[in-house]
Amino acid sequence: MADRYRTYRELANCEAEDVDFRILLRRRGSRTAIIAPHGGDIEPGTSEIACAVAGDDLSLYAFEGLKPSHNLDLHITSRHFDEPRCLELIASAERIVTVHGEAGDEDAVYLGGLDTAARAEIRRVLCARRFHVLPQDDPGLQGREPLNICNRGRSGAGVQLEIAHGLRRTLFASLDSAGRGRPTNRFVDFVAALREALT
Repeated sequence: MADRYRTYRELANCEAEDVDFRILLRRRGSRTAIIAPHGGDIEPGTSEIACAVAGDDLSLYAFEGLKPSHNLDLHITSRHFDEPRCLELIASAERIVTVHGEAGDEDAVYLGGLDTAARAEIRRVLCARRFHVLPQDDPGLQGREPLNICNRGRSGAGVQLEIAHGLRRTLFASLDSAGRGRPTNRFVDFVAALREALT
């Protein structure tokens, strides 16, 4: 499905900040920044995961959909994502890790991006904790484009996490806004694995 808005400027001309969407930004001056460009009710669970992985020591950016419905209208594809506060943050970070929601029912995470070493370490740690890491066959979800937001840090190579719906729903009581406030023990394990790999 094509995005309704091609750029943040187009989106901001039609949608109201702090009504239809909000931006979470925490600058920690860290080498790694955790980004959830489709958080809130756009790809539910992704901003909660990103916030927990960032913790108190990694920089964080999350763009969150707040609309009562039709939050997918707020989706700007990763290679076009150009919200200015996000671009400013990633320009100062060496490595970008983006957290996305994938629509499939698999209990799995798909790894993409151009940072092959970081991908391998994340895969190793997730597999050691019995999470399923699968290859992504869709080229559009592999995060290989240089303009993909995950590859726009100072190193030019980052990591894209595509977390399937089937896995995300096991991390929370449910994927609605109330349920996302009640993470499961599996959420704790998933976040711990990512932090082990990244910090």
